[in-house]
Amino acid sequence: MSNTLSGELFLQDEKIAIVASRFNELIVSKLVDGAEYCLTSHGVKSDNIDTAWVPGAFELPLIAQKLAATKKYDAIVCLGCVIQGATPHFDYVCSEAAKGISKVSLDYNLPVMFGVLTTNTLEQAFERSGAKAGNKGYEAAISAVEMINLGKKIDNTL
Repeated sequence: MSNTLSGELFLQDEKIAIVASRFNELIVSKLVDGAEYCLTSHGVKSDNIDTAWVPGAFELPLIAQKLAATKKYDAIVCLGCVIQGATPHFDYVCSEAAKGISKVSLDYNLPVMFGVLTTNTLEQAFERSGAKAGNKGYEAAISAVEMINLGKKIDNTL
C-alpha cells in the first residue's frame, strides 16, 4: 500500500499575489473576483492578497517573476483572457504566457498558477468567468491553496 500525499484546502497566514491582465478586463475582473473570493473563503486574510495589473497576458510572466523574487509570497495566481482572432497572434501570446508562467514556478520552486483563459469566442470566456462553466479564477486560486499545503507536506517529510 502506498502513502498518499494531498494538500488541504485551508490557509492561515500565507500571502498570495494575483497578477491580472488588463486586456479583456471585463472578463479578467470576474476571474480576479473569483480568485479573491476563493482565497478569503479558504482562510487567507484579504490584507495578505496583493494584486498587480499588467497590460496583457504576455506580460504576466515578467511581473510574476518579479513578485516571486521578493520571496514574500507563498503562491502567485496569474489571470488573463486571450480570445482567438483572425491572426496567429493568439497562438504566440498563449504559448509564451504559459511557458513563462511555468518557468517562474520551476525557477522559484513556488506555485505559480496558470489561470489564463484561452477561448475561441467571447461567449466561451464569459462562460468560464462565472457563468455555466464556473469561474476559472476561483479554480486557479483553489489550486494554489492545495499546492501550498502539498508542498509544505512534502518539505516536512524530507
